Amino acid sequence: MSVSIKEVVSRKDLKNFVQFGTDLYHDSPYFCPPLFFDEINTLDKKKNSAFEVCEAIYYLAYKNNKIVGRIAGIVNHRANEAWGVKKTRFGWFDFIDDTDVSFSLLKAVENWGKAKGMDSINGPVGFTDFDHEGLLIEGFDQLGTLATIYNYPYYAKHYEAYGLTKDIDSLEWKIYTPKEVPQRMARISALVKEKYNLRYVKVKSHKELVKRFGYTFFDLIDEAYRPLYNYSPLTESQKKYYCEIYFPMLNFDFLSLVVNDKDELVALGVSMPDITKALQKCRGKLFPFGFIHILKGLKAKKIDVIDLMLIAVRPDYQNKGVNSLLFDEQTPYYNKYQVKYSESSPVLETNLKSQANYAYFETEQHKRRRIYIKPIV
Repeated sequence: MSVSIKEVVSRKDLKNFVQFGTDLYHDSPYFCPPLFFDEINTLDKKKNSAFEVCEAIYYLAYKNNKIVGRIAGIVNHRANEAWGVKKTRFGWFDFIDDTDVSFSLLKAVENWGKAKGMDSINGPVGFTDFDHEGLLIEGFDQLGTLATIYNYPYYAKHYEAYGLTKDIDSLEWKIYTPKEVPQRMARISALVKEKYNLRYVKVKSHKELVKRFGYTFFDLIDEAYRPLYNYSPLTESQKKYYCEIYFPMLNFDFLSLVVNDKDELVALGVSMPDITKALQKCRGKLFPFGFIHILKGLKAKKIDVIDLMLIAVRPDYQNKGVNSLLFDEQTPYYNKYQVKYSESSPVLETNLKSQANYAYFETEQHKRRRIYIKPIV
């Protein structure tokens, strides 16, 4: 039976598109289901502010009247302009182990991108760097996280057989929590604070965070991440959108903020309790009882694993040891919650500065993921 590719055109189609990404992994003990409503909102052209600078198309693959694959094609015009490229991004790319399915989906996105004047396909990536990106190629026996993609090992074979090649890799670590701040880090932190007149700021709610810093939180991320691979500068609407999505979820013990003597935000670090097991219990659905599992995970007094979501340092404070302040402040909180280890976010293999952050700790580099590229012909 041949593969049929159909564009997502209705709300029902979109729900099927999102649900397939979870259903494909119903037997996997490592897959972390995404939050269903969050996926819907991210892909909704009326709700996601990324559509100010992006356009997208979604396809479902059918075989014997059954959904067997999905893919999103995205053109981020703002990122393309910033980098001087004509890339069609692809993401939300999942499929059964059948090259007729995977190739048909990729070809559909390739044709769509070509019609838009693009000259390459690049992925898996999302609308922005706050979406999932990077195909897992090592670490299939490790538990996935909310912030990253988990995929079956056969995916890479399909990518390569289609002609996609490596563009860049990223690495991930387990960072084991020490019983106290490493002495060398503590000394560096104290010197850096004194030399540059820096101090920590603690906030207790997302309202206080917005009132105190407004969108400078994301201004700082924008400045720090702008030179990194594929980064898409955020619009003011996107900053507001991400504030509304992420701030209410924060446990403010796990938010580190560093300001200078002018009360300007110069560094930040964001962690959150790992809720993979909670999401597995509810398969990513808040109702009827999923929200209870998720709240228990987010509000727990004892936490085994923390997800290290991001670290950002203002460019004029980089290479001055400011990163050490973030780890120096967070380590006592990790011990307060009895955290065994933290899961790093993906770090580009070329970003040696960020990798150096973990040199003070016992670590295990346990995952690798890859972003691919292919010319459109």
